[in-house]
Amino acid sequence: MNLLHQIRQLFAPVLSELAPDAVKVPDYLAMVKPAANAEHGDYQANFAMPLAKALNRPKEAQQIAKEFIAKLPPNDVLEEPTVAGPGFINLRVKPGFVAKAVRQVAADERLGVEPVAKPRMFVIDYSGPNVAKPLHVGHLRSTIIGDALTRILRFLGHTVITDNHLGDWGTQFGILLYGYKHHRDAAAFAADPVRELSRLYVHVRGLFKKGDEDDEEGPADDPVKKACQEETAKLHGGDPENVALWKLFMPACLAMLQPIYDRLGVKIDHALGESYYNPMLPGVVEDMVAKGIAFESKGAVVIPNAKGMIPRTEEEQKKEDPPAIVRKRDGAFTYTTTDLATIEYRAETWKPDTILYVVDARQALHFKTLFAQARRWGYDPVEFQHISFGSILDEEGKPFQTRKGQVVELGVLLDRAVNCGLQGYRTSYEERTAHGHDVPDLSDRTIQQIAEAVGIGAVKYADLSQNRASDYKFDVAKMLATDGNTATYMQYAYARCCAIFRRENIDPARFRTSPPVVTLVEPAERALAFQLLRFPEAVEAAAADNLPHQITSYLWDLAKSYSVFFENCPVLKAPTPDLRDSRLLLVDLVGRVIKQALDLLGIRTVERM
Repeated sequence: MNLLHQIRQLFAPVLSELAPDAVKVPDYLAMVKPAANAEHGDYQANFAMPLAKALNRPKEAQQIAKEFIAKLPPNDVLEEPTVAGPGFINLRVKPGFVAKAVRQVAADERLGVEPVAKPRMFVIDYSGPNVAKPLHVGHLRSTIIGDALTRILRFLGHTVITDNHLGDWGTQFGILLYGYKHHRDAAAFAADPVRELSRLYVHVRGLFKKGDEDDEEGPADDPVKKACQEETAKLHGGDPENVALWKLFMPACLAMLQPIYDRLGVKIDHALGESYYNPMLPGVVEDMVAKGIAFESKGAVVIPNAKGMIPRTEEEQKKEDPPAIVRKRDGAFTYTTTDLATIEYRAETWKPDTILYVVDARQALHFKTLFAQARRWGYDPVEFQHISFGSILDEEGKPFQTRKGQVVELGVLLDRAVNCGLQGYRTSYEERTAHGHDVPDLSDRTIQQIAEAVGIGAVKYADLSQNRASDYKFDVAKMLATDGNTATYMQYAYARCCAIFRRENIDPARFRTSPPVVTLVEPAERALAFQLLRFPEAVEAAAADNLPHQITSYLWDLAKSYSVFFENCPVLKAPTPDLRDSRLLLVDLVGRVIKQALDLLGIRTVERM
């Protein structure tokens, strides 16, 4: 049950009657949104001003708002709307409707979130690390944003196939092959292959000639860089020695990844790396040449700009699809070629409606090029979206760069977070014991599980609570804070809900199977119940714009409402049994919504903290 949808449905017939152009009605309905200031109401409709312009009555927006209100049919959802300013319509939901609706949600396993009417097939490409190096903090965003989007879309009823497009065949292996042949420490490789390969990668990149500030890759005539490119080309060409070394590197590289994914609670359906598509690359190039899309040019095969050599202005060029190289002069294929083969495979195998690529914003040009060439190749029916995100910045405010060897490994970060969670539990235990609270003695295993949930949840929430388009500075202390809009605060709110039922051995099941009548006596009760009804809005908004932080923002509003309710509305000591049951229902529903919302973000809850 989406309350915002109900209000828009109530408004639709009236807007259809008033609007001069029925096509514009959905746009006007989209202007009904949650109120920015709760003192003005629950929702606000802002369509009177644009509607006044459409009716050639630009100075009569307030009057048009009043005419709209007068035409609304009697209903049990809204109190009488009011008009403010130049034509803003303030809306407040009737307390009686809120009470009945929250009781209905309590009996709903999906907490009011309805499955979509028309499910779609999604393929989501995320994580995609270069397997020759340990996962580091730079891999965090793609992995957990992709996982959260997967969970949200599946919860809404869509079919989602996840694919970890591993970097197991690209230019980084040319660097590793060169490093292994010329700079390896045999003993170090035998002891820890991944660690030694990571060292070799940083070492060889350090041998590259330095370019200017805008040329991180260095000059094209760098002999070391050229030697690495030659090793890559030999690998792609099936050179026995390089293929044998690649097979030697791969098992250790892959074994390194899974424990980290397990700790993060991330499960990816497929891990089809670049190497999987290597046999398909010649066919991709041949087909594009045969169809007149790609052409030979100075020894390479390129896809020219769609308008070819027609003279055009610089402004016109900016709007055009960029050209692409699909086979280099040395015979090596490019990332674009591999990604085109990947699109072909996904489209033919899984037949998706949409393919999402959860990759950082610095790859925007690559994906613009890729999507343009895929459409020209014939995959126009598939919707392609680059779900870009900002960088995690170092202390100087610059993106982490692996080649400098200064990136925090993800495993190390998670260990630090869990240790902080463990220390937080022990400190809380000691303080509560010292104040005479009845604190249960938990087993070491249970305490460790709590620490894992709290520590790793803190890391994930700190990232997912950011707008994914924004950069943010990597700050461990802030990431692991236990107050404010953090995972720990939400987990604690959930644990507090559980404690209320545990304290008097109350079974919460009866508040779900046979919900009692809900009575909203205090303003804090009504405010909390209303926030509970807005959960479906948050989930749908997160899915619509691929923005998981819509859910964390919702959780923060819910947690604040719950805190005010907890301080002002006695639950177990409520004045009457009926009011006690009503408030227990709200407490149980708060816990269920927090648990479900955190699960959509891939974050575990614990019943004791």
